[in-house]
Order: sequence, then structure tokens, then C-alpha cells
Amino acid sequence: GGVMEGACRGAYEAGGTTVGILPGPDRSRANPYVTIPIVTDLGHARNVLIVRSSDLLVAISGSYGTLSEISIALKLAKPIIGLRTWPHMKGIRYVKTAEDAVDAVSSLIK
Repeated sequence: GGVMEGACRGAYEAGGTTVGILPGPDRSRANPYVTIPIVTDLGHARNVLIVRSSDLLVAISGSYGTLSEISIALKLAKPIIGLRTWPHMKGIRYVKTAEDAVDAVSSLIK
């Protein structure tokens, strides 16, 4: 499970295309809702690809991998929305609910 699988599942079940940028060389490691698996064999370095290929970052909860993505996004001046993630960081627009996160994304991509 996890956040990434949940996000993929929601997009997949809504008829969307989902892309998984995988840290290893094995595409079978993608969650079942990924329609386009991209294998990198880069480990955590794939976080640079994730952030560079994104218009904005939504950080939900997370551990050091999420912190890495947040740091890269801050360095690249990408907008960041945070939901129950690393607290008290300048440059993150913190929200309290998933609905607030969706509203924040909508306001940034218009």
C-alpha cells in the first residue's frame, strides 16, 4: 500500500494514466495501478527525476525519501504542498486535509 499506491489507484480507477518512476531495474515491482512503469536502477537518485518531471510536489506524510524530494523541489523552486509531512519548513504550503491539498493544486495549475 502506501500513499503512492493510493494515489495511483485513485487515478487509475478514474480512468487516468499513471506513471511509476521506479528506483530499481525490475518493472514488476511497480504497484498494480501503474500503467507506465519507468525503471531507472538509480535508487534514491530517481527522486531528482520525479521532482524535475513534476510541475509541483504534494508531500503526504513520508520519511527521508519524501524529505529528499522536498529538498530537491525547494532547490528547484517548485511549489510544494504539504499534508502531515515534515513540519516547519519554509517554502511548503501546509494544508490540513486531502481536500485542501486538491484545492491548493487546482489553484497552482490554473
